[in-house]
Amino acid sequence: MSNSQPPDNLSITELEQLLYRKKHAARRERLQRLKEEGRMVEVVGRPAPASQPPALPRPKAAPTGAMRHYLLELEEEATLSAARVEVEADPKRSNGRTILNRLLFLVEVGAVVGLVMVLLNLWGTQRELNQELSQVQQSEAAALTLPTPTAAPLIDLVVLPTGHRYVEGRSPEQVESGDIPAHLLPALQAYQPPPLPTPGPEQARIIEIPTIGVNAPIVAGVYDWEQLKRGVGHHTGSALPGQEGNMVLAAHNDIYGEIFRDLDQLSPGDEFTVSTGARSYTYVVTKIEIVEPTDVAVMESTDYASATLISCYPYRINTQRIVVFADLKTNAPSS
Repeated sequence: MSNSQPPDNLSITELEQLLYRKKHAARRERLQRLKEEGRMVEVVGRPAPASQPPALPRPKAAPTGAMRHYLLELEEEATLSAARVEVEADPKRSNGRTILNRLLFLVEVGAVVGLVMVLLNLWGTQRELNQELSQVQQSEAAALTLPTPTAAPLIDLVVLPTGHRYVEGRSPEQVESGDIPAHLLPALQAYQPPPLPTPGPEQARIIEIPTIGVNAPIVAGVYDWEQLKRGVGHHTGSALPGQEGNMVLAAHNDIYGEIFRDLDQLSPGDEFTVSTGARSYTYVVTKIEIVEPTDVAVMESTDYASATLISCYPYRINTQRIVVFADLKTNAPSS
């Protein structure tokens, strides 16, 4: 067979032999180049590739069309598989890359864990502060001696108690009351609470609301920041526990223990207890309303024994007030 003959004069078998030799020569050049670059290693016990291609067996009938293309693909795949066995990557470089990838993965995992720990620490610190203040309030409840209010006007201001604007990292005293109209601020700033009355056995001491897990001391005054730090404020001049009239109690929802945070979870029919030095009184919730800060009518006196619980709403927004109305259990309608 002469290689100088034009392809048109060659038979199919001769063309296949010519193509096979050209492919074999190209693979030999590639393997030689890999060997010179140090990227090929000799496998012990495996013979080196032959310098001359083996003669193809002469087929009985030269395949044509799709069968011929399929046989050429099988031959090329077999050659590449043999080359992959002989040509291997440098094991030192592979090990170094594996170690680097593992180190980068560990750094990423450590960063994620660190971020989660920081967030948990911030959340735990706030929760711990509220719990510590709540424990102090409860420890004072047993030995708390509070004064009995004397006759005084019930509604001294034009806004409901507990108003403040929540700002992270700042105390409420450092922030103006954002929900109070500007023209009412002078009245609030000029307000002087009435003097505390002399202690008495009928003064409210402790409030317990089992439905939302409240057990806190009651102190005199609802417009004094220092008083509301110690517990639930009893509006001076409002009714005493169990007596005719409206007993007004107020506490914060997002600071100083978050005592009244969950008032919105109460429902009509729920009960809570207010204890004095002599006995305990049970009140039954009748309704819950969301009102404006200036709706002071909810603190007006009644001609029967009742109680009103007041706090800011919504949580940490505090633009409105949540008001829980309740009647003394003996006065509540039977179910």
